[in-house]
Amino acid sequence: MSYGFLIDTTRCIGCEACVEACREIHGHPEGDVATLSAHAFTALNTHEIDDEEIFTRRMCMHCNDPSCASVCPVGAFTKTKLGPVTYDPDKCIGCRYCMVACPFEVPKYQWNKKQPLVQKCDMCFERISRGQLPACAEACEEGATVFGERSDLIKEARRRIEADPDTYHPYIYGLNEAGGTSVLFLSAVPIEQLDFKKEQFQQAFPHLTWNVLKEIPNVASFSGLFMYGLWWVINRRMELQKIKVSETASAVEEERS
Repeated sequence: MSYGFLIDTTRCIGCEACVEACREIHGHPEGDVATLSAHAFTALNTHEIDDEEIFTRRMCMHCNDPSCASVCPVGAFTKTKLGPVTYDPDKCIGCRYCMVACPFEVPKYQWNKKQPLVQKCDMCFERISRGQLPACAEACEEGATVFGERSDLIKEARRRIEADPDTYHPYIYGLNEAGGTSVLFLSAVPIEQLDFKKEQFQQAFPHLTWNVLKEIPNVASFSGLFMYGLWWVINRRMELQKIKVSETASAVEEERS
């Protein structure tokens, strides 16, 4: 069972409820709603086409075969059986290969943190593991963001196109893009007009990144580089642990006071 989203731009009214719900559940501060960042896991863009406004969401596409996971040397990214691509900060070494490899330019970095981590949408993995809806889907009252099994969402997208061909451009974005994604889009206009990548974008990207990564062992075989990398990983994990202990202690102290 693999879950995902069907985002119907013809039904989106730009209310930003999805953005606010995402921000609230993650404790992010208010800010720019049109750009993904380390403290904004979903964004809302506005396009003026034929004197009409079309609103589109930007978020992690949760690729079926994610390039972020394929390039990560420590396995910090995982494509789960439920559909979300999750991130384990305890494994991350801060190499940022994921940011370079992602065809959708999704992962962001906490540049202002002493011990920065990569940040992105995880499809509210903990919530859906408990049988709940992702925050953004729960907040959408217009039916513009629908959560469900990917196979069912594909059927629903095709049903909407067939039932109302005058409204929809007959294309489901995400069905094949980047090898297929867990986030699907419907639109009234060709998806390229909404700044979505499409040309030469129908294949999974991990095999492309592997052509580069397979050369790394020959370069990284020097013992000095290996030992430095090992020290860096161990030191980073120790620092992250210190931060967690400090945050826990602060929370306990606040409760006592």
